[in-house]
Amino acid sequence: MSKEKILIIDDERNTREGLSAALHDRYHIFLAESALAGMQILKQEDISIVLTDLRMPGMDGMELTKLVSTWENAPLIIMLTAYGSVQTAIEAMKLGAYDYLTKPINLDDLEMMIERGLETLRMRQENQSLRLELAQQQSGVENIIGNSAIMAQLLSEAKQVAEARTTVLITGESGTGKELFANAIHKMSPRCDQPFVVVHCAALNENLLESELFGHEKGAFTGATERQIGRFERADRGSLFLDEIGEISPATQVKLLRVLENRQVERVGGSKPISIDVRLLAATNRDLKKMVAEGSFREDLYYRLNVVNLHLPPLRDRREDIEPLLNHYLQIAAEDNAKKINAFSSEAIKVLLSYDWPGNVRELRNAVERMVVFARGSTLTLNDVPVEIRQALGEQLQSAKPKDSIEVDTLDIKANEKNVIMQALTKCDGNRSKASELLGISRRTLQRKLKEYGL
Repeated sequence: MSKEKILIIDDERNTREGLSAALHDRYHIFLAESALAGMQILKQEDISIVLTDLRMPGMDGMELTKLVSTWENAPLIIMLTAYGSVQTAIEAMKLGAYDYLTKPINLDDLEMMIERGLETLRMRQENQSLRLELAQQQSGVENIIGNSAIMAQLLSEAKQVAEARTTVLITGESGTGKELFANAIHKMSPRCDQPFVVVHCAALNENLLESELFGHEKGAFTGATERQIGRFERADRGSLFLDEIGEISPATQVKLLRVLENRQVERVGGSKPISIDVRLLAATNRDLKKMVAEGSFREDLYYRLNVVNLHLPPLRDRREDIEPLLNHYLQIAAEDNAKKINAFSSEAIKVLLSYDWPGNVRELRNAVERMVVFARGSTLTLNDVPVEIRQALGEQLQSAKPKDSIEVDTLDIKANEKNVIMQALTKCDGNRSKASELLGISRRTLQRKLKEYGL
């Protein structure tokens, strides 16, 4: 069994060598005559416990404690101090030191304190392992619904890349679940108990996006009244998800590439590089390779992002996933709206399975929620299917209707559409913006329909 590593930092040679002689049989000892020399050893070796003098030339034990205690998996620090500096040692404990001993050092007390500290470290490591295991069990995969072979393959690939630090580019049409996959990768990774930060690049203009990503210093631009920490810094030790990365400007592309290469950010208006440890996940619904050929996306950045590519196919290419998704979102919508609806009729299912879902999972979820909101029975029927879906299907609707139903023609569809619009307006207290959002149509389309039906 390997010995635990202990670093002794003291500017007095006799103290260093005396403690080393007393401890070297049980522990692997490292010696440093200053805090700066000790810092170099800490960066190179996996030190468990640091024994440091409080007062030393240059950086003292207090400064060392303040700095090292912020590190991930930081060693425990035991402060060695003269009797008259006990109050200062107590202040050091408030900054993160584990404990202190007064000089001259009682070796029995020191060994007891070291063993107690090592046991504390073991408990801390066990707790970290348990937290990691629990977080990985809540992997986010449960939110990714699908029975198709391609989804099984994608989930398998996501689990594999989750363990690595490499950048992942997730591609696919809007609404296919790219953010869900990014979140699942984060939750299955060793970073799962650290931040998962999301930036929707298309929603921000160039200047605002740079400020959001990299942060800014006070006075960096008009309106910058205080310093702002950027998303990269917020995601330190965790993962940063950049959605719609194909929308960022050439200038921002250059800065992003620099961050990926140097693992440092520089705030807008600042001059000091800030080191970060961030795993980057990116997504786009655009063809970045084509954009590279056209000169609108940097080739070097493309290859930095596209180390691993996961392509999410549209729903029309994995129709076996549609029914599980319908049932999943039915359960959620029924609970959210306090309705006892537990199934789709066979006719409704047939229509919904036939539809191409151009908006993919996002459109499907929205449609199911609308069906639940306006449904009057315990089963969602053909009449509950949104009008635009039935209109898009056209003749397929005829083959899906029950044998004893009345003929469904254009007049039936229009009458039902008018009824649905009236229900939406009633539910939204006449607010046309909210009603159009609920119906999944633009406000302009709603205005046209209201005029058409004389509402």
